[in-house]
Amino acid sequence: MSKSGTIIIVDDNKGVLTAIQILLKSYFSKVVALSSPVTLTSVLREEMPEVVLLDMNFTSGINTGNEGLFWLHEIKKVRPDLPVVLFTAYADIELAIRGIKEGATDFIVKPWDNQKLVETLQTAATSTHNDRKTASKEKPAHSPMYWGESKVMQQLRVLIEKVAITDANLLITGENGTGKEMLAREIHALSNRKHKEMIAVDMGTITESLFESELFGHIKGSFTDAHTDRTGKFEAAEKSTLFLDEIGNLPYHLQAKLLTAIQRRSIVKVGSNTPIPIDIRLICATNRNLQEMVAKGEFREDLLYRINTIHVEIPPLRERKEDIIPLAERFLSHFCKQYDKSLMKFTPEAEDKLTAHPWYGNIRELEHVIEKAVIINDSPLIPAELFQLSVPRIAIQEQNISTLEEMEVQMIRKALDACAGNLSAVAAQLGITRQTLYNKMKKFGL
Repeated sequence: MSKSGTIIIVDDNKGVLTAIQILLKSYFSKVVALSSPVTLTSVLREEMPEVVLLDMNFTSGINTGNEGLFWLHEIKKVRPDLPVVLFTAYADIELAIRGIKEGATDFIVKPWDNQKLVETLQTAATSTHNDRKTASKEKPAHSPMYWGESKVMQQLRVLIEKVAITDANLLITGENGTGKEMLAREIHALSNRKHKEMIAVDMGTITESLFESELFGHIKGSFTDAHTDRTGKFEAAEKSTLFLDEIGNLPYHLQAKLLTAIQRRSIVKVGSNTPIPIDIRLICATNRNLQEMVAKGEFREDLLYRINTIHVEIPPLRERKEDIIPLAERFLSHFCKQYDKSLMKFTPEAEDKLTAHPWYGNIRELEHVIEKAVIINDSPLIPAELFQLSVPRIAIQEQNISTLEEMEVQMIRKALDACAGNLSAVAAQLGITRQTLYNKMKKFGL
């Protein structure tokens, strides 16, 4: 077996340093051990390593608990593409996750498994940016998740592939249409729970009266319409993943019941007094700012703490324009097959128009636009004028209201602003039920 090139190990624990040196000599042609990171940047220039194993904490440094992140940034200044694997104690995993977001390739938790450590370091040493790009292009053939070409999405992908295999709770945030549920399904598919189906719940569509029955289940006779026992979503997700979409729409007084189930890792069915243990991995998603909601007293801080072990945000499509055309081409190929049409192409002007559009509805809006174009178009090329692009939100207020639908959108927006996003208050002001309001918000992408 051929050896990898040079590796630099930085750890202030002499015992750890010696043990890893001995282990890695069989796998790397040169192992450079440093008990302090002080000389690290100069050693990087001298040795030109293929990978660095960097401890997260040192006995003295910049800021206790953040030394590893500081030296990660110093390494990236000297060698931006050099893979850095973080070495961390179990208690500092959250710090390591932050390191992944800031450019680290992977992390290893102490105490370590020798085989896993060697495999991780060798993989990092042989990985290159081009390898990752190639992998990202090949991935769509096997997965519905499309990561795109943008740097921000590639960083998100690296993070997701590291955290998916853990059981840590995740909070996914992002605008409507960015693909939060698709990302949740990708996380589930990469997890150790992938052999069971992910259970998805849209929290905004559950009526308050049926909240406990839907999530926790009920027993026969517990209320008027309870003709049989019912299995709730928590129980259905046993040893799998439970995805709670639109978590920000959950009324404040029901948040305590959800928190209790998460804290106790058990649920009690409606009409029963017997706790049922649950083993789930929880993923939540929202397009709202939960920190702001906490400040306004609309979301429980203790619940946010529980669901937010790892927070990932999907950026809007307009902030990663290099992903627009590849995504459009992906949808184009799909819909040409679906509607039994010969494969079409975009004209250069059509591509320019797609790239320039702000896509307030994000990927979902782009998908609908391409589908309409495929249905209407009968030639091999799709011209720019064929695209029926929606008016940007900002411009709606400046136009004369010409349709009832536009008037309805404007009325809902004004009520949302006046009631600071409190959906119950908005529904009361508009004279509709909370469920009707939620359905209209989904319809209009609000």
